[in-house]
Amino acid sequence: MAASKRGPEPGSDKAKHGGQAVREKYGPEFYSKIGKKGGEAVKSKLGSSFYAEIGKKGGESTKRQQGPEFYSRIGKKGGERGRGTPKQQKS
Repeated sequence: MAASKRGPEPGSDKAKHGGQAVREKYGPEFYSKIGKKGGEAVKSKLGSSFYAEIGKKGGESTKRQQGPEFYSRIGKKGGERGRGTPKQQKS
């Protein structure tokens, strides 16, 4: 089945070259644009609750793999870093 798929093997040097060619042709903002378009399509098809559900599943998986103390560690790192300079808000 994989033999009938067009293009180079994913992860190969040829595939990486193709990705670089696309980036050079369309620029890095192209990826942001198509990602946003895909996210909006998923949201309209499955609803915004889909993202909440997969976020919850991801958090549960991380807790299972890393343990609850992982969240304590990353919370302390965030607290040490402080707010610093606020991120610029998108307009």
